[in-house]
Amino acid sequence: MPEPAKRDASAPKFLELTIKDSNGKVWSTLYAQGKDFSTGSVGFFASDKIVNPESAERYQCSLSFTLIGSKPVK
Repeated sequence: MPEPAKRDASAPKFLELTIKDSNGKVWSTLYAQGKDFSTGSVGFFASDKIVNPESAERYQCSLSFTLIGSKPVK
């Protein structure tokens, strides 16, 4: 895997993400772990199943945060 063009030395190892509806009711809390992506970029990634607390319907959630400018230059 190529080395990223840059890294954020002050970035934490993970992010705590709270998913809320428009009324402020919490649906879930996710933890996005630091990640080196296969493209060579760096950032955070989280994936989980989330349940609507009202209807019990399940949703699949995937989130990625990519550090802008971290993709290696070819």
